Amino acid sequence: MKLSKKLQSLPTQFFASLVKKVNAAIEEGRDVINLGQGNPDCPTPQHIVQALQAAAEIPQSHKYSPFQGLQELKEAAASFYKREYNVDIDPYTEVAILSGAKIGLVELPMAILDPGDYMLLPDPGYPDYLSGVVLGDVYFDTMPLLEKNEFLPDYHALPKEVIERAKLMYLNYPNNPTGATANLDFFNNTVQMAKENEIAVVHDFAYGAFGFDGEKPVSFLQAEGAKDVGVELYTLSKTYNMAGWRVGFAVGNPEIIAAINLLQDHLFVSLFPAVQLAAVTALNDNQQCVEEQGAIYESRRNILIEEAHRIGWDVKAPKGSFFAWLRVPEGYTSEEFADLLLDKANVAVAAGNGFGDFGEGYIRVGLLVSEERLREAILRVEKLGIFSQSVNIL
Repeated sequence: MKLSKKLQSLPTQFFASLVKKVNAAIEEGRDVINLGQGNPDCPTPQHIVQALQAAAEIPQSHKYSPFQGLQELKEAAASFYKREYNVDIDPYTEVAILSGAKIGLVELPMAILDPGDYMLLPDPGYPDYLSGVVLGDVYFDTMPLLEKNEFLPDYHALPKEVIERAKLMYLNYPNNPTGATANLDFFNNTVQMAKENEIAVVHDFAYGAFGFDGEKPVSFLQAEGAKDVGVELYTLSKTYNMAGWRVGFAVGNPEIIAAINLLQDHLFVSLFPAVQLAAVTALNDNQQCVEEQGAIYESRRNILIEEAHRIGWDVKAPKGSFFAWLRVPEGYTSEEFADLLLDKANVAVAAGNGFGDFGEGYIRVGLLVSEERLREAILRVEKLGIFSQSVNIL
């Protein structure tokens, strides 16, 4: 037996190779501070766990879920969007339940594109976007995310032929890996560009709960006409520390939602009903746990940036997500610097080139360890003697 040509064409799983490197170092008995992961380190709030426990006791929870998910969860998603973003969502036609946002991101090219079509992807961007390209038998062009543009794509800089052949575009703000955010003007411009060029838009809103310095991240669906051209994918993985629960949803354009539901009718029988009912509790109940989690990430961000500046590492603070996107010192590639930190300082980070060509020159650091471990990580970097003078905190 051999793998199909399609599976042989799938990109190497970037994070799998990173985990392998880190695990090898740990097996050697080294005290590795892992800043390369994207796995929330805090537990799921207790009231959500208790909701799952109660739902698991209901006999009906052990039967098949409706193919397209529980209506209660769709209604909770709609209520969540009205409360958080003042966006009206029809729970019957504008919500698709997902086993985590990653499934939606990977299956969407199969749902709304034909083989040979083109899509636009951000560079740097979440590596698993490329899995959807291969499985959908489509092609892609990239939109460079440059620091000088605050890591937003410059639509005017894209070649005309790239815009004309694109039928689908992915965006992601707050952004992984850069930690950049987008404002409403940007999304309004995106809607206008998408309408003029007949491009469907998918906004990956995985980190929508976490904006810093008092700025709440903007939903793409808050832009006028957004539902005419696209959908937004939301996951409970980050907002409620439910990464292992695998539950999320897509909201927006009814035709795209219908395409997702049709494809999933042939792939899945939705999620364990008890998980869906616990998700209803997460979305509907008091959101203090989300505010507290955001405060933890902001405090960690502040410590990381302050400590980096203290040792002379000239980096900028992210505006959202739970990642920091840090420039590597002169004389190193992203991978060389990441390997140096792991080999000589026992600090694991994700090399920026793993997120695309325009990720070269950066590393991604996760704010997913304690403040003490973040301080210790920068202290270890300082001892390498690469940085020698302090910089002003802007």
